[in-house]
Amino acid sequence: MTASICLPEIAQLEAWRHDFHQHPETAFEEHRTSARIASLLTEWGFEVTTGIAGTGVVAALDGRLGGGRTIGLRADIDALDIREEGGVPYASKTPGKMHACGHDGHTTMLLGAAWALKQQPDFKGRVVFIFQPAEENEGGGRAMVEDGLFKRFPMDAVYGLHNWPGLAVGEAAVHDTAVMAAFDIFTLTLTGKGCHAAMPHLGIDTVLASCQLVSQLQGLISRETPPDKSAVLSVTSIHGGDTFNVIPEQVELRGTLRCFDMALKEHLEARFKQAITSLAEFHGLTVELDYQRCYPATINTPEHAQQCATVLGNLLGSDKVLRNPPPSMASEDFSFLLAECPGAYIWMGNGEESASLHNPHYDFNDALLPLGARYWVELVNTLLV
Repeated sequence: MTASICLPEIAQLEAWRHDFHQHPETAFEEHRTSARIASLLTEWGFEVTTGIAGTGVVAALDGRLGGGRTIGLRADIDALDIREEGGVPYASKTPGKMHACGHDGHTTMLLGAAWALKQQPDFKGRVVFIFQPAEENEGGGRAMVEDGLFKRFPMDAVYGLHNWPGLAVGEAAVHDTAVMAAFDIFTLTLTGKGCHAAMPHLGIDTVLASCQLVSQLQGLISRETPPDKSAVLSVTSIHGGDTFNVIPEQVELRGTLRCFDMALKEHLEARFKQAITSLAEFHGLTVELDYQRCYPATINTPEHAQQCATVLGNLLGSDKVLRNPPPSMASEDFSFLLAECPGAYIWMGNGEESASLHNPHYDFNDALLPLGARYWVELVNTLLV
């Protein structure tokens, strides 16, 4: 079966990818990107639906072997607010924005698969190609679900992938359950009473309270998180004061809470808020907390994960497929799609020497383009029989 698959030429895949790379667009602003995707799909004969979640693009393809199941294949299309420093000849032409997570490659691989399957729709059922905006921080997956993705295009299963630096090209990783962590963020403002630094007894010290809180919060991880579960609570910024001899009236803290077990996350969130309340009462502070639940954990359906592993084993060799490596504490809004529909999300190697994701020197590895496109085609031809 593999030998019969007709993919676009590697030069064509690279041309598409480099074009997307030169014109990065961030969350819900992917107007050129989505227009280019829609134009290509229309040129190939697809009926294209645009405007889902603003800049999302969806196209469906029915197999010529009759009716059957429907599966969705998803690629994210947005870039990041990062200044590119890698020096590639096709570098970003938009100052301060770049494809530092490889979504240009994900988009290209799914386009390559769409082209190939359109030429050879030798399957039963339907494939839905999902080009999703705003994966980075803004929850484009949630927006597509809320805009009726699964109502307009009912699916039996949905699949996603991400390139993974540190894994060699030609290697992949598949998790049976937890893949990426849930992601919450918080902004906490402590308000006390400003005073001269030489007379702290006349004020209410927000800096001291902040330091105590940061230390105290780590006890939620070390003493209230079961040893067999993973969680991270990080305070990532503290802002307060602007001179040497004044204890500031306000201090602002920001940070994130991440874990895989949603019941544990609920517990940690509740205890986090209790710790803040207790601190405020002890010091006589007032507090303002903006706590946002951003992304749930990305949890695969074991049955579908095994199907992906089987396809990858046939494509790459079973020894090249890592099963159940440690999941990542990073987050992914494909979780919103998996919360509505069973499926699986896998990692494909971007190269052992690749710069890390969200790094200004990162670049998607073009050698992965035909492998990713072929994986999508093989998945369709294996599942829709």
